[in-house]
Amino acid sequence: MLDQVVAAQLPLVARLPEASRRRAADFLAELVMLSQAYRHHAAGWISREELAERGSGAVSRIAVIRRRSSLSSTQFTEQD
Repeated sequence: MLDQVVAAQLPLVARLPEASRRRAADFLAELVMLSQAYRHHAAGWISREELAERGSGAVSRIAVIRRRSSLSSTQFTEQD
């Protein structure tokens, strides 16, 4: 399912402005890596614990992307 989400979003991402495109691509890359982890688990290559660890890592990286993008639109003064 994650692969389908990514495939459906790629044409939309290509039409975004540069800054938005980069952010959306970062989000989609995390989904791709997460879907790969699920496939590896289904094939028996990684344990349930490893899958959970990779899932937590993906959520953490997505949170960083969200924070980074909200900071980039903030105007700072010289005092900041």
